[in-house]
Amino acid sequence: MKSENMVEAVNVYRELSSNGRRLPILRGISFSVASGEWVALTGPSGSGKSTLLGILAGIDKPTSGNIRVGGYEISAQSENNLARFRNQMIGIVFQSFNLIPTMTALENVEAPMYIHPNKRNAQSLAADMLRQVGMGDRFHHLPHQLSGGEQQRVAIARALVTRPQLLLADEPTGNLDSSNSKQVMQVIQEMSRRMNLTVIMVTHDSSVASYADRCLHIMDGRLAEQEPEKPPRFPVNQVAA
Repeated sequence: MKSENMVEAVNVYRELSSNGRRLPILRGISFSVASGEWVALTGPSGSGKSTLLGILAGIDKPTSGNIRVGGYEISAQSENNLARFRNQMIGIVFQSFNLIPTMTALENVEAPMYIHPNKRNAQSLAADMLRQVGMGDRFHHLPHQLSGGEQQRVAIARALVTRPQLLLADEPTGNLDSSNSKQVMQVIQEMSRRMNLTVIMVTHDSSVASYADRCLHIMDGRLAEQEPEKPPRFPVNQVAA
């Protein structure tokens, strides 16, 4: 069975318990994202955007509902299965970079390859990915020796070194000034085209959201509105289920 959708979310709910009360975070969200499409998740703080992204990554679990990524149902998988799946299928970029401070740029990008089937080529693949994001002259720099924009480019290289099909980005420019934000978004745009990535990105910045093919607006845990779909930026790949 094949599907044109890289991501399918069906009636996703997420609740937290506090002092015996249920606090709804996501309230029945359903949507799909085609393979090769770039979608921005927008909405005010506390609307549930980052919670939804964590569920799509398999880092968090929905209270109810289903999530399929690349035709694979991730909602009820074990942590071991999810870890292997994320390592080979999903790249994640965070607002705070999350680089390991005692490791060089090259070592940070190599890290996901340690448990990857292609780990024998970890160093050469990491070096190549750093060059692709414009960090070929920073292999041996520690994170504190890099600017915020440079750290985020290293983080993007780390997210992509395993050749994932889906890139999830949580406010990737949230800690950057406008100049570095533009550079980082151009890197993500170029890499998404080069690798034919599906991208789902959380942002509150309209200029960042404008890079996406369409926006999904979340309000109070619900999908509030959806922009008309734009023509695909490049041909859609079929994804094996």
